[in-house]
Amino acid sequence: MYVCMAIEKTKIWVQVHPNARGNEVQGEKDGIWQLKVAAPPVRGRANQELVKFLSDVLQTSKSNLEIEQGLSGRRKLMAISGLSLEQVRARFNDAVGQQRLN
Repeated sequence: MYVCMAIEKTKIWVQVHPNARGNEVQGEKDGIWQLKVAAPPVRGRANQELVKFLSDVLQTSKSNLEIEQGLSGRRKLMAISGLSLEQVRARFNDAVGQQRLN
């Protein structure tokens, strides 16, 4: 017997601001999360840094993150496996709160 289980993915829009001083979650504006990444937008470096940063913020493996749309643009549709939308929002909000304390 063959069983195929579809894994639900949470999808969020992010606006990436490359070449920043550091990685930072700035907050949500009009349903789009504003993120700063330190890497330049050259040869996919900003995308790699984005996935690494989101992995840290969301406390999930990089393999659970995928850029579905916007590989060459600043606005990206991210697919996240293993986390609900509520969990993603809570972890982003925690990151924003931690940054304000520092």
